[in-house]
Amino acid sequence: MKLIDMHCDTIWKLMDEDKGADLMDNHCSVSIPFMKKAGTKAQFFACFTCLKDFEDKGGYEGCYGRVEEMIAYLKGQTQKYPEQIGLARSIGEMQKNEEEGKISAFLTVEEGGILCDRIRRLDALYEKGIRLMTLMWNYENCIGYPNSREAAVMSRGLKPFGIEVVRRMNALGMMIDVSHASDGTFWEVLKYSEKPFVASHSNCRALCRHPRNLSDNMIRSLARSGGVAGLNFYGAFLGTGNDKEKDAAQEDSRIEAMTAHILHMLKVGGSEFPAIGTDFDGFDGEGVLEIPDVSKMELLWDALKKAGVSENQLDLIWGGNAERVMREVLR
Repeated sequence: MKLIDMHCDTIWKLMDEDKGADLMDNHCSVSIPFMKKAGTKAQFFACFTCLKDFEDKGGYEGCYGRVEEMIAYLKGQTQKYPEQIGLARSIGEMQKNEEEGKISAFLTVEEGGILCDRIRRLDALYEKGIRLMTLMWNYENCIGYPNSREAAVMSRGLKPFGIEVVRRMNALGMMIDVSHASDGTFWEVLKYSEKPFVASHSNCRALCRHPRNLSDNMIRSLARSGGVAGLNFYGAFLGTGNDKEKDAAQEDSRIEAMTAHILHMLKVGGSEFPAIGTDFDGFDGEGVLEIPDVSKMELLWDALKKAGVSENQLDLIWGGNAERVMREVLR
């Protein structure tokens, strides 16, 4: 039971909300002790910035500066706790960390708008250790268009610079993430990417009709291309798990709903499609959170096993599927 979680917002929470804490001791859903208990092999840490927070601070340029600070913060944490956690930029470094009993920390960017139409900035981020980029958050940016309830926005895809970004990410060996993307962007990434890509923290639209989730056609196409989707624990993207007419109003994050989404992913995309992308520390609210932190991940494992998911399938979901994509993309 070795976990690879493709998305958490813990860096953002530690720097913006849980100030004074760190990866060893905090009020977050992800910490070194929690990850140790979960058997975490690798945790993807998102450097997330929201454009609206930087409207008077340089816009996306200000966001880029903040991402640089977040990169430095995580690197500082690996230096503070060198026997517990280590930065990983490749499969080889992840394997070395595992041999030394360390958790691997992968750096990601959540909001490709920080490129500001500069392809060389993508190379700079790669050199700083970024190994996955979520192309956009919930706003249109230089790459393309985000998920939306407006059909006119949802149908739009990559901009010319976005196509260049996809090709450059392929060449660099950086994972492309289409969570938060519009349907049009998804289909154009599928068209232009020569390597498997991921929806690091997205669920099934057939079970919860939120534009952040993947349609069955998207699941099938992503699976055929060798990609994966990470189960998102946010209640608004889970729904009830058994009510297909339910929209995104349901905020409770229940294991029953998580199980339903994994079972649907298995049914539509096959055993090599589902992965984990908790979105821990990236959402809050007053709803029930049955798995409040990564240390309780065995609750989902047990529920899936009870629902008939095999040990082999569970190993793939927990980390095997994500690692396969990493092996195909990362250099």
